[in-house]
Amino acid sequence: MTLDPKAFLTSIFEAAVAAADPELTIRKHLPAKPKGRTIVIGAGKGSAQMAAAFEKVWDGPIEGLIVTRYGYGAPTKQLEVVEAAHPVPDAAGLAAAKRLQEIVSGLSEDDLVVALVCGGGSALLPAPAGSLTLADEIAVNEALLASGAPISAMNTIRKHVSTIKGGRLAAAAWPAKVVSLIVSDIPGDNPALVASGPTVPDAASRADALAAIAAYGMKLPDAVMAHINSQASEAPRPDDAKFARNEVHVIASAAVSLEAAASEAKRQGVEAVILSDALEGEAREVGSVHAAIAREVATRDRPFKKPVLILSGGETTVTLRAKGKGGRNSEFLLAFAIGIDGVEGIDALAADTDGIDGSEDNAGAFCNGSSVTRLREADVDAKAMLAGNNAWTAFNAVNDLFVPGPTGTNVNDLRAILVR
Repeated sequence: MTLDPKAFLTSIFEAAVAAADPELTIRKHLPAKPKGRTIVIGAGKGSAQMAAAFEKVWDGPIEGLIVTRYGYGAPTKQLEVVEAAHPVPDAAGLAAAKRLQEIVSGLSEDDLVVALVCGGGSALLPAPAGSLTLADEIAVNEALLASGAPISAMNTIRKHVSTIKGGRLAAAAWPAKVVSLIVSDIPGDNPALVASGPTVPDAASRADALAAIAAYGMKLPDAVMAHINSQASEAPRPDDAKFARNEVHVIASAAVSLEAAASEAKRQGVEAVILSDALEGEAREVGSVHAAIAREVATRDRPFKKPVLILSGGETTVTLRAKGKGGRNSEFLLAFAIGIDGVEGIDALAADTDGIDGSEDNAGAFCNGSSVTRLREADVDAKAMLAGNNAWTAFNAVNDLFVPGPTGTNVNDLRAILVR
């Protein structure tokens, strides 16, 4: 094959992102116009682009507020966009969450609330419950990020320390109808878990939250534990009458984007297989398993015949063992690189479809069978970097970071492995 591996893999990423284009997906799911006002609210790393798209396709007056990550804004004409911190909440997010609650209060049954929600909304909307403080919610968030817990467990805990998550924002909008348009970054696409479900309740209880805290050995502030142990932390149930008229639509997801990526590969003459759109687990362990599959294909033409593009989606987790620079995709890929060391004909990209992996400006990274050798030549020990959660530093040393910039959407991670 004469493909340029990096260019090919980049085109696969772009096809996956394009399939989740907010204007295309929102247009297909527009609600009926109300008798009263149309209020648009939103939160997430792609919410500003969703808001700009909604303005283009909605014929009528709208008003509202959108909260996105710093640097992720988009120009809008009718809707206000504010920026706040992610992945660790800040005072700007706290103020924005309070304003959202105020905007949806006092509405009538003739009014419509459209919620544009995507990944990242949890951190962007800190709203500590009871006597808890922003510092408490930050401590919870940091503990969750370091715990290695799956996103479902994280969001179960988050909603029990918040006045906005777990459907509470939709409950505050009652008796107005709430239509949630959601871009899913959650394995399995449960809309109640995206951004901890500000407008979509789920059935997870505080007992479930306490069980997750114990299972992953989290050390949370005493005030947080006291609150979760109290009846005051219980979130609204899905069968609450306040949600009876509401609608929830998942308008984009990893499954759709992976299919688009596979189609683009086939258009370029490469067969593609999708392992799963909902893989979870420790990033380095998932990376090692993917490496074993790629080696098997490269050396034995099984379980797939080369040339082939192996795709997977979902959201891995990272249990922090040190304070290096990285993210789940770069950590996955460093473990993968170690696993394919010296094997020719394998190239891979692992990236977050929102354009950011971790806290740096890269979405992920590229690697191939020579990556570990090239790292060694740059005086970088790949295994030591992996042990120190320092994958960003490793790939930066050999100029293999992938930096597409903010994409305007978020359908979780894309892992693309080309075996020639």
